[in-house]
Amino acid sequence: MTDITYKILIVEDDDTIASAVLNQVKGWGYEAECVQDFSKVLDTFVAFEPALILLDITLPFHNGFFWCQEIRKISKVPIIFLSSASDNMNIIMAMNMGADDFIAKPFDFSVLIAKMQALLRRSYDFSSENNLIACKGAVLNLRDASLTYQGKKLELTKNDFKILETLLSNRGKTVSRDTLMTKLWETDCYVDENTLTVNVTRLRKKLEELGLTNFIITKKGLGYLVE
Repeated sequence: MTDITYKILIVEDDDTIASAVLNQVKGWGYEAECVQDFSKVLDTFVAFEPALILLDITLPFHNGFFWCQEIRKISKVPIIFLSSASDNMNIIMAMNMGADDFIAKPFDFSVLIAKMQALLRRSYDFSSENNLIACKGAVLNLRDASLTYQGKKLELTKNDFKILETLLSNRGKTVSRDTLMTKLWETDCYVDENTLTVNVTRLRKKLEELGLTNFIITKKGLGYLVE
């Protein structure tokens, strides 16, 4: 059994294999979930926030290589490919797309669990910190101060990042203008309130260009909110 309950996402369209893997992984004390809608693998990943992904190559809508690339745009989460298409070309492609390991089907469950445990140890022994904040399909990466939405990445200015980090960390709560101003300008010097308005307006325009409309809501006389 594991000391830490890591979450494992299983991306496998063969129900028999998916169920067997799910039961084995849960039996070792991990929390696990299987993707149900294969057109929305990235959405499931963002919502579930797994510590490791088990990914098949042949899937409906898009193959595993596609989803590996999409996940790599926003996360360094460990990915193990599980596939019967285990020729050298597919293994090389998987590694080039950002996979951490490749296990050929059929496989022994003890080998799968051992490889999972080794990869989890290497990935999280030194830092179990979550560096992503997700909301409405948008993902804020705290490491590189970027926002990703539907495969498009937005590089944020220092103030953009601080506004989004504060609002997303308090999702569902109204953040006062004073709180945001203190976060942005940690100084005793007077800062005109209009400066905050200008910053929020500029950020909203960038979010709309990314496809995120009405992402930041103004609560008149109170502050701002991300629902």
